[in-house]
Amino acid sequence: MSMAGNLRKVTSFGRVGGLRKVARLARRRPRVDLSHPARSPLGSSVVNCVAYQEGVRIPAGRDLVDAVERVRKKGDGFVWLGLHEPTDQEFAGVAELFDLHPLAVEDAVEAHQRPKLERYGETVFAVFKTVCYVEHEELTATSEVVNTGEIMVFAGEDFVITVRHGRHGSLGPLRETLEASPEQLSKGPAAVLHAIADHVVDDYLHVTDSVQEDIDQVEMAVFAENGARVDAGRIYQLKRELLELKRAVVPLGRPLEELATRPMRVVAPEIQAYFRDVSDHLLRAKEQIAAFDELLNSILQAHLAQVTVAQNEDMRKITAWAAVVAVPTMVCGVYGMNFKYMPELHWRYGYGLIIGVITVACVLLYRGFRRNGWI
Repeated sequence: MSMAGNLRKVTSFGRVGGLRKVARLARRRPRVDLSHPARSPLGSSVVNCVAYQEGVRIPAGRDLVDAVERVRKKGDGFVWLGLHEPTDQEFAGVAELFDLHPLAVEDAVEAHQRPKLERYGETVFAVFKTVCYVEHEELTATSEVVNTGEIMVFAGEDFVITVRHGRHGSLGPLRETLEASPEQLSKGPAAVLHAIADHVVDDYLHVTDSVQEDIDQVEMAVFAENGARVDAGRIYQLKRELLELKRAVVPLGRPLEELATRPMRVVAPEIQAYFRDVSDHLLRAKEQIAAFDELLNSILQAHLAQVTVAQNEDMRKITAWAAVVAVPTMVCGVYGMNFKYMPELHWRYGYGLIIGVITVACVLLYRGFRRNGWI
């Protein structure tokens, strides 16, 4: 069989004349060495481009087209292309080479998508929301706790394209881990898709553990002796950041369920068992987030109750002192009316008597309020 016939046999797109298209794209593109991380025919958005056969990295050739052509000629292995926030122009050649659906390409470039899974022919397009915990010395009403990003994955029979958005979520360590396990990587693009999903969900668990520490600190502060003085903005900020985390975690449940149960040519049945394990981990993260939400609601209600109690205590103290001060105020007000004929006005001991009466009355009121806990 001719080389073109072999290519048509192994290509995941099922197109006629695939070799001619690759050759045409090869003539159109400059030959640039992809082995150097700073050089790429697509610009600075390319993070890496690696070809694998039987789970082992092989030289990718002079550019992306060479890597794809080499894999398809041999009929084994796949190409993993990693991109970071590519532009429309940078992604256009990739979309044409791998015959990616325009809607999926638009989602990958524009980002700001919900976690989802879509199938376009034999290509699977998955969106994952990445999260990371933002370290801070002390939680305030404006502290950023959770930072989110996105990873889009195109998985075909002989290629994986990852598009990352955001300042975190690098897949370099994940790639090294997979390359250290050729047996797993030899299972093809579905193994990479599973590794990315597992990596993202593990980050969810790490973030929830860190958020729990913040919640514990706020809880201890609220139920401390001066808990009413805690800034309620800290609790609202935690709830706001928790909502951001919830938006990333909860919608991923259905895509993972589809990957674990729905028959797909790209995802072999043996890989679906791994997705079920990831789904279990995601369920744990969802349960933790739901528990955190309920706990923060309880903390907020307790804090508001403490503030109400503190305000009532303050009002009682103010009222008690106002009653104590009212006695001399009333007496002085009476004797300050300057009437000519007033009882005891010209008596030698009148001043001392009035002062004594005022003192005794104030002391009795103070003791009464003190005994009742108003002062």
